[in-house]
Amino acid sequence: MSQSFKICFCFRRIFKLRALEPPEEVKVLFDRYSQNGIMSLDDLRGFLVEFQGEYSATREDAQAIFNSLKHLNIFSRRGLHLEAFFRYLLGDLNGPLSAGVHHDMTQPLAHYFMFTGHNSYLTGNQLSSDSSVEPIIKALLKGVRVIELDLWPGSKKDAVEVRHGGTLTNPVDLLVCLKAIKDNAFQASEYPVVITFEDHLPENLQAQVAEMVTKTFGDMLYRPETDQLQEFPSPESLKKKVMISTKPPKESKTSSKKEQWNSEAAASKSDIETSDKDEVDDGENLQEDEEEMTVPEYMHLISIHAGKPKGGLQNWLSIDEKTVRRLSLSEQELENATRRHGTDIVRFTQRNLLRVYPKGTRITSSNYNPFVGWAHGAQMVAFNMQGHAKHLWVMQGMFKANGGCGYVKKPEFLLSNEVFDPNRVLPVKKILKVTIYMGVGWDLDFRRTHFDMYSPPDFFVKVGIAGVPEDKDMKETKAIEDDWQPVWNQRFEFRLTVPELAVLRITVLEYDTSGQHDFGGQTCLPISELRTGIRAIPLHDRRGDKYRNTRLLVQFELN
Repeated sequence: MSQSFKICFCFRRIFKLRALEPPEEVKVLFDRYSQNGIMSLDDLRGFLVEFQGEYSATREDAQAIFNSLKHLNIFSRRGLHLEAFFRYLLGDLNGPLSAGVHHDMTQPLAHYFMFTGHNSYLTGNQLSSDSSVEPIIKALLKGVRVIELDLWPGSKKDAVEVRHGGTLTNPVDLLVCLKAIKDNAFQASEYPVVITFEDHLPENLQAQVAEMVTKTFGDMLYRPETDQLQEFPSPESLKKKVMISTKPPKESKTSSKKEQWNSEAAASKSDIETSDKDEVDDGENLQEDEEEMTVPEYMHLISIHAGKPKGGLQNWLSIDEKTVRRLSLSEQELENATRRHGTDIVRFTQRNLLRVYPKGTRITSSNYNPFVGWAHGAQMVAFNMQGHAKHLWVMQGMFKANGGCGYVKKPEFLLSNEVFDPNRVLPVKKILKVTIYMGVGWDLDFRRTHFDMYSPPDFFVKVGIAGVPEDKDMKETKAIEDDWQPVWNQRFEFRLTVPELAVLRITVLEYDTSGQHDFGGQTCLPISELRTGIRAIPLHDRRGDKYRNTRLLVQFELN
């Protein structure tokens, strides 16, 4: 089989296309685990247990693999030929991650990282894009569990709008957003959805919000028996429930609180930078009479109380044994705070929720390094989901863990009585070995001239670690010229000090002499959930959507 590329009016270049065949390592393995060119059910189970590390694999698991191949002409009743075995290795049943929800979901919410969005209603940049329910729906369908809505009075002051205040972004009606959340909240995951309100409303409109939320969600709405929770409930107990998190009106509608905000900013200036616009607006939207401005119906909606107490950072992080709460910090505030208060932040997040959000200058909806928050136990590392870049890919990769349910149990060292110090350099704990064998599927998912007008593509792979600073690393394979089915057979080794938080980054690029390499796919995988052995790694586009056919064949060893 061949493929031709036009060079000019008169000439064409002809390239012979190789037949797809397994790499040498796969042939050797097949010989080891088969007899006379046939791999029986028991042979396949032996391979799964001994080589793939699937120690609980049964004959039924092996039979399921057989059944998945029965429709192919290459399948034999006596067992698998090499071609069928190779097809299984490249197939969906041989993915790189543990399947299904398997973390303990009975612990308090504070014990989990939560897939969190920022300004969830925006379709693009932070200054002039439209507000819409579409990005909210897309986020929920990808497993996002925390949705943020900014609430503002409409132009006539008699309705509630969702918009990014002080910008040119167009608004969307709050009720439309609430209905979209209700309809899509539990399509991807049955675990709770938290709606964080950034509230800029007068009392009469807060009452409207209370009525809308109550009517829209009904029994789906979680209302705690007391507003003085001593411990957050568990994700298991909150299945198919919606929770509201915001600053209680009593805390955000008094002149005394406005003075508190100003003194708070002054007191903490040496510790942190001033918050971005989201937080400043909360402070400036304060009004006069504390008692009159409390709206009981609105207060009763709130199951996760947010806010900052008086004083500087140490006061914010002080542990209140009687109640739990949510604290919000900008990425800059958090980075500055970690220099002197790292263990205090970890201790705070063992019981309370910490939300980190992008700084206000990220007008293109870019994102930041999530590991600063995760290494300090921050549950809600809020990301702009509208764009695409490596930080968002890493976020999506982290939340492929635990069956993609949107909740990932925090490592035990972040919950221990012996409080973890994120600033301490730790010894190497695990060594990950990654062998990139080959890639397939680009010829099915891309048009012939997508990468190069005059020849087949020249693919190479960048593979590395995103994690704490000591674990960050990036390596790359050689480029394979003019081949839709490149074979690299290259092995890399990564030394990990905090493997529990590390994410494996894989990006395929098409080599260009200009240095502007074309994008050929990417994926990020949580190392804590990698299945060892030879695995098929589906690749995704820039936005994180999976290609239909494009994948890599990779081996993982974790020592």
